Parts: sequence; structure tokens; C-alpha cells
Amino acid sequence: MSKSWLKFSLIFLISLFFFACAAPSIQQKNLSSQIESASRVVALTSLSADLTQRLAPDKLVGIVASSLLVKDDRFEDIERVSLGQTPPNLEKIIALKPDLVIGAEGFYTQTMSQLEELEIATLTTNVRSWDGLLSMTKNLAARLDADPKPLLSEYQSYLQNIPEQSKSTLVIIDNRPILSPNRNSWAGDLLAQFNVNNVTASIQGESSLFRGYIPLSPEAILKQDPEIILVVNSEPDVLNRYKSDPFWGELNATKNDRVYPFEYYGLINPGSIDRIAAVCNKLQEVLNQ
Repeated sequence: MSKSWLKFSLIFLISLFFFACAAPSIQQKNLSSQIESASRVVALTSLSADLTQRLAPDKLVGIVASSLLVKDDRFEDIERVSLGQTPPNLEKIIALKPDLVIGAEGFYTQTMSQLEELEIATLTTNVRSWDGLLSMTKNLAARLDADPKPLLSEYQSYLQNIPEQSKSTLVIIDNRPILSPNRNSWAGDLLAQFNVNNVTASIQGESSLFRGYIPLSPEAILKQDPEIILVVNSEPDVLNRYKSDPFWGELNATKNDRVYPFEYYGLINPGSIDRIAAVCNKLQEVLNQ
């Protein structure tokens, strides 16, 4: 078992745990309610940084060192308040004199609590649906005195060429256990936007740890026998590992060459607007074949 697989698994399970414990779309905590608009924003998630940069680029003063952000030239000159997977540095955040810090529900709770004690306004988000993305965009635009309409129109353009119905489809995440999203997750709701016949959409799991995702055994996958399989990439050889499992060759999707690799960001975790756009484009291609 490779180190990259272990790292992915740990990050995914931690993300899944916090998403399960949070509200279905977006929550806000504005401790300094007298601050109606923000001019100096520190974003502690890649999605909130991306949205802030698109809505009001001159107001973004701090970001975390997310893999999605460090590779993006738009954020090259923005102060980073964390390194790698370490929690944000409170002193660095304070030094930037923010009037709004945006975090994710369940992440960096100690840092967010300390900021609230210092009467620095915070916005806590958790996007688990398409409506949640729309709400986050509108709410953030209001705090930034920005116009959300161009972004909202861009989102709408992603939902084009949607088939009226699709073949039975299974999304699997290369993790142990193997997981598949039901409708109570970002992935499940995104599939619903594309009228995907998600075979695990209505299945409810017994474990609160995996709320929004269903643990699956090879036997359960064989029973569903989907016509299309979307495999979330955790490392380059993920599909080859599945091909080595005896059950894999018995599935209709594999027999008909309807197995497609998808990235984690965009499908499982929204990540950024570009990642969301990319996964929407790929869903259009796959479903219209």
C-alpha cells in the first residue's frame, strides 16, 4: 500500500467525517455583526479563496497552502497562513488585520473560536449541494459588496446538454471501505443535477461517520451491476488495481468499456470553480455517449 494512497485515504476520511457532522449547505457565524461588508478577507478553504478572488480580488489578503491554490498564479502574491497540512497560523492571520475570515464547518475549529474571541468576523461554510454553492456565492458577494450574477450565470452554463435520463451509474471512491455517494452529498447532488441514475442515491448508510456515502462490498457492486462506473482517482494505477479483482470483469460497465476515471476535486469535494466546471464538462461527455 503506497504512501500516496494512505495520504489520500486519511484526507478523504477526515473530510467525510466533518461533512457528515455539518449542515447540508452553508452556515454562517458573524460574531462582529457590526461589520456589514468586508475589505480584508482571509480564506481558509480553496473554494472560498477562489470565490473571493473572482468576486473581489483586491479584498483577498490571506489563503491556506492548498494544493489547488499554490499551483494557481492568481494567488502567487497572496500571503499564506499555513504550510502543507498544518493548521493556519493565528498570528499570521491577525497580522493581516482581516475583517472577515472564511472557514469550513468542522475544520480549524480552534482557530475559528480564537478569532471569534478576538471579535474578528467569521463565515463558516459547508457546500454539500448545488444550491449550497449558489447560497455561498450570494452570501459571500453580499459581504464583499460584489455582484454575484456573472458567477451565477457561469454556473448555469455548466448545466447544459443534460440527457433526460441516463443509464444506471455507480460512483466508487478508491478507499477502504469502498464508498459510493447517496443524494446527501455534494457528489450525489451534482449527479442529480445531470439526471444521473445513481444506483446508491436513495440508500441510507447505518454509520454516521459516512453520512452521505455508502460502504460497498464487491458483492454489493455485483448486485447493482451498473451500466456506467465512475471511479474517483486516488493514485495513477487505481483502475489497474480494480481490474485485478475477480468481480471487476463480471460487471456490465467493464464488459462494455463504460468505466471512467474522475478527479477527487470537483466530484467529491468542490475544490474550486475550475474543478467544478471540469467535472461538469466530463459528466456531459460521459452521459451523452
